[in-house]
Amino acid sequence: NQERSAYSLVDSSQVSTFLISILLIVYGSFRSLNMDCENQEKDKDGNPTNTGSFNNANSNNSEVHYGMLTVCIQTIDSTQALFLPIGASVSLLVMFFFFDSVQVVFTICTAVLATIAFAFLLLPMCQYLTKPCSPQNKISFGCCGRFTLAELLSFSLSVMLVLIWVLTGHWLLMDALAMGLCVAMIAFVRLPSLKVSCLLLSGLLIYDVFWVFFSAYIFNSNVMVKVATQPADNPLDVLSRKLHLGPGVGRDVPRLSLPGKLVFPSSTGSHFSMLGIGDIVMPGLLLCFVLRYDNYKKQANGEVPGSVNMSGRMQRVSYFHCTLIGYFVGLLTATVASRIHRAAQPALLYLVPFTLLPLLTMAYLKVCLFAPTPESPQGC
Repeated sequence: NQERSAYSLVDSSQVSTFLISILLIVYGSFRSLNMDCENQEKDKDGNPTNTGSFNNANSNNSEVHYGMLTVCIQTIDSTQALFLPIGASVSLLVMFFFFDSVQVVFTICTAVLATIAFAFLLLPMCQYLTKPCSPQNKISFGCCGRFTLAELLSFSLSVMLVLIWVLTGHWLLMDALAMGLCVAMIAFVRLPSLKVSCLLLSGLLIYDVFWVFFSAYIFNSNVMVKVATQPADNPLDVLSRKLHLGPGVGRDVPRLSLPGKLVFPSSTGSHFSMLGIGDIVMPGLLLCFVLRYDNYKKQANGEVPGSVNMSGRMQRVSYFHCTLIGYFVGLLTATVASRIHRAAQPALLYLVPFTLLPLLTMAYLKVCLFAPTPESPQGC
């Protein structure tokens, strides 16, 4: 009986959610770090003094080129961190009240973004596959730009996946697109300091708690859950009706559950485990920040002023590993709370304390994450 009780709290769908979310955060963080290293290598000849800089990689002017597409690395400042929960609340209300009016446009925009993000996710694999048989020379497509074979392959596979998703609406394809969005956002959005990280995650915690727990008292419905689970009309069906095509043309396509979440079925198929991509991306940005900081400290030989009395073991503990363990414990706590209360839980209510508190405690003990650096004279 005890084994069955434990299994009922955490089944295969939750295990899948744990593993995939952690893998996405780790992979996205290392992709971000790899992009920083590539930028430093490119800047060595032009500006060698920036090599090894921690905050130099956080510059708003950093760009990554993929064919004709130029993607800017966006760094969140304090003002944006404060107002992001407000903007998210406004967007949530628009989706809640006007979903029928904006669902087609929103679905198309989501599909376009998911295509680009999933192509970014596939690019390293495609580069590995095409490396033996083709040089990394770019192929010109006139006004469309120049692309390597790996970029063309990753984009083609991504477009194919999105088209199959639109035609079938399968949850596994939706999850794949959501994974691409998670990795791309973690890789291309940066947190510059611990202060901004605390502001952003604290504000999003309040946002998550309010819209999950208290929105029903104001709007007579759980706004967060309704928006997250509401399927959208398939653009092919809408186009078929607008053009008055025959009943067999585009009418049998399913409604689409948008890739703003990860869903995994239980082993019995009786229910799905669901985790919003915001619950992966926002803690993922913090983990990406501490990973880049760990790398910066390694480049600076790990010398930490004022840490003479610290044990060698404490000095060897990585901020990234500490925060990642906290994320896992927070996600496990959120899952158990959801199963016990049999209701949706604001995951950030558990994820934010379990990631920030160990990090802050460790930073206080090490006295280095708050300490000024040559690139950040005022510290965090």
